[in-house]
Amino acid sequence: MIKKPNFYSVIIGTELLNGRRKDAHFAFLNEQLLKRGWTHKASFVIEDDTKLMENIYNLIKADENSVMFSYGGIGATPDDYTRQIAAKVFRDGEMEYHEKAQELIINQFGDESYPHRIEMGNLPINAKLLKNVVNNVAGFYLDDRFFFTPGFPSMSQAMVIEALDKHYSKNDLVKYRKTLTAFCGENDLISLMKELPREIELSSLPKIIDDKRQVVLSLSSLEQTLLDNSFQEFIDFCEEKNIKYILEDTNKIK
Repeated sequence: MIKKPNFYSVIIGTELLNGRRKDAHFAFLNEQLLKRGWTHKASFVIEDDTKLMENIYNLIKADENSVMFSYGGIGATPDDYTRQIAAKVFRDGEMEYHEKAQELIINQFGDESYPHRIEMGNLPINAKLLKNVVNNVAGFYLDDRFFFTPGFPSMSQAMVIEALDKHYSKNDLVKYRKTLTAFCGENDLISLMKELPREIELSSLPKIIDDKRQVVLSLSSLEQTLLDNSFQEFIDFCEEKNIKYILEDTNKIK
């Protein structure tokens, strides 16, 4: 089976959950992924809670194909925990003062770098830097897979583009998709759905129009022949049961 990166976003900020701020990270990252032929596996919006952060990072780390973009918590205030938690999860707690990161901080802030701002250069060991186009305080990444950016979209968005352009610029895998709308209920097709091979991704979207049931069925796969054969089984079933169908998504936004 062909493997591909699984993209995750972790958006950290109690202010998003209590309504004091609106999130802009998910939509931007999702747009950038789709432009390159990728999709999100999952996205998390979480409080500034160290145990929760650790658990989410460990969950993502457990996926051997994971790529993560984490937003927020890399500043110098007491509620900025991301650098320490990233070190704990991905580097067994080991951190170091990154020479280039500290140099950028000093060049930007001079004597005001001490005693607090300079700590933003204390990173998990073997971290690489992401350019901050606003104030030169770098983001960072680990293993070319785990990217950590500030919570400010003006800073993070350029870092996302830098990371994707450098490491995940284009999905060269071709994903095939076939869709039909069947004029029946989902229940009529569930038996066939259960028999789909695991290499087939299923999407079933029911709807009711004028008290009549419809289901938009979409199958996708990296394996075209397998997809064609599986999709044909649904067509054959509809024809056998005299279920009307059309080969398009009637619910698609034009």
